[in-house]
Amino acid sequence: MTTTNTTWDPERYLRFERQRGQAYRDLLARLAPPVGAAVGAAGGAAGGAAGGWSPGTIVDLGCGPGNTTALLPTLWPDARVIGVDSSAQMIEAAESRAVPGKLEFRRADLREVTADDLGGQVDLVITNATLQWIPGHLDLFPRFADLLTPQGVIALGVPGNFDSPTHTLLADLQHEPRWSARLSGLEVRPAVPKPADYLRTLTEAGLRAEVWETTYLHVIEGQDGIFDFVSSTALRPVLAELGGLDSPAAREFCDEYRQALRAAYPATQLGGKTAQLLPFRRIFALGYAADHPEQL
Repeated sequence: MTTTNTTWDPERYLRFERQRGQAYRDLLARLAPPVGAAVGAAGGAAGGAAGGWSPGTIVDLGCGPGNTTALLPTLWPDARVIGVDSSAQMIEAAESRAVPGKLEFRRADLREVTADDLGGQVDLVITNATLQWIPGHLDLFPRFADLLTPQGVIALGVPGNFDSPTHTLLADLQHEPRWSARLSGLEVRPAVPKPADYLRTLTEAGLRAEVWETTYLHVIEGQDGIFDFVSSTALRPVLAELGGLDSPAAREFCDEYRQALRAAYPATQLGGKTAQLLPFRRIFALGYAADHPEQL
């Protein structure tokens, strides 16, 4: 999900599905039994972090190509799941995962989604690796809280790595004179507040909040694997402004950025393969409504 009018490339994004999906799976692990856990007599998932709590309705805001959204029915087989994304390309890719009556996908701006749009309030609002594209997204939290049933919960995750070389080198390069004149700066750049800001904002929205951080150490294969990793996310707005990945200006910019990343993340040998190691910090938060078992 993004607030810009540029396009997303689902195929390029899914090239690192395992690394990108790990944070989503870890976030869900705080709320659900493990995938494949015992199923209760009524067909719903048994157990779980919240004393048997099981959501009947779920919305995934910023669902992307639906690869992680498709995990939700495996965790809660009786739930109705709706994936929402503003990108036509992402929703088109997600549609192949739809299951009538169980899992559906809709194109919409998450800033404008209401409970009426979803057929009523939902038990779980999840949004992962999406809010960083929306400036001032903390202002949306009261709206998200309004989507919840009295036993509902908001679960969110955002990247917290914007002071890492992947981003600082990219920013430095954009500000060099030969590039700054070509880049308007109008495209949205990803950014997130501090963890304490999420805690405070969720609390002010009437929810009991839990916030934590995790730093992953991703093994990205190849001498330029990290460049490939960021080319579908942080680099995407820059490429759009330079005329797309195949434009001469974009190719020149990418060559310079690629060299900078090689110096910052030297390739190493792991298990007989060339790889780069990418520390990746993420911020997670849960916001429990008043009657949720974890709130009482």
